[in-house]
Amino acid sequence: MKLPETTEWALHSVTALAQVPGESVSARQLADHFGLPAPYLSKQLALLVRAGILFASTGPRGGFRLAQPASRLTLLDVVEAIDGAADPYVCKEIRQQGRGAAPPEECSEQCLLAEKMRQAHLAWRESLRAVVIAELVDSLGEEVAGRIRTSLMRVEG
Repeated sequence: MKLPETTEWALHSVTALAQVPGESVSARQLADHFGLPAPYLSKQLALLVRAGILFASTGPRGGFRLAQPASRLTLLDVVEAIDGAADPYVCKEIRQQGRGAAPPEECSEQCLLAEKMRQAHLAWRESLRAVVIAELVDSLGEEVAGRIRTSLMRVEG
């Protein structure tokens, strides 16, 4: 499964924000921290706000922060906020088409390939649901976490 690079942006942004709990970080600060285009990152952050993952505030001290504890957020929450929850595999029943078309009576059950792809998708979702953002943050070394906090808390120029 290939996800858009904006999913990576969102995952890293949420993980970074989890390291500065209660602090608001602007889209510009996050974009500068990761070397990303701020206007495009802002669109992803807006999706995270809409999904209830981030809270946004305006004003001179405004920005983004986690809308709930990192211990309640999973990788699946973030991925679904950006990419949706739809199964990426869509069976078009091509087994019933073309010169080698199977007769309708052989196609009364769901296509075996569609079934296996669905099982794989569900297993992938479960594996993402099992990874909690707080656990990721806790697994970072203090040097990495400190560098992220320092970068995000710099005064904007």
